[in-house]
Amino acid sequence: MSDLQELYQSLILDHNRSPRNFGVLDGADRHAEGYNPLCGDQVALDLKLDGDRITEIKFSGNGCAISKASASLMTTAVKGKTLAEAEALFTGFHGMVTGTAVPADPKATLGKLAIFAGVAEFPVRVKCATLAWHALHDAMK
Repeated sequence: MSDLQELYQSLILDHNRSPRNFGVLDGADRHAEGYNPLCGDQVALDLKLDGDRITEIKFSGNGCAISKASASLMTTAVKGKTLAEAEALFTGFHGMVTGTAVPADPKATLGKLAIFAGVAEFPVRVKCATLAWHALHDAMK
């Protein structure tokens, strides 16, 4: 197994077993839900804003390891960001995992989220990786 595959598996397993920002956020300013009927993954996302900055974010739900790890990593990535910065992360992440608009340097643009680049090779897993991101996108509208 390559070092990159090992890192991918390690990061996915870590965030699946111990998801960050997991739970319900009382007093949320925004809420959105997502459901993948193909596999049954479901996510609920809550945001607290200070102006246009995401000060708190939590997710809850059930899903596969990729879905849960993606939601966990997403919440850590967007916490403290403005809505515009979070939207830019959504666009970069979505483009990378769908293979439609891969950032020139995913690691520089997306940080730890770049570990999901290989998902583009498995179309059935793209919905798993993007479920929480689509909920975030809906919550930001």
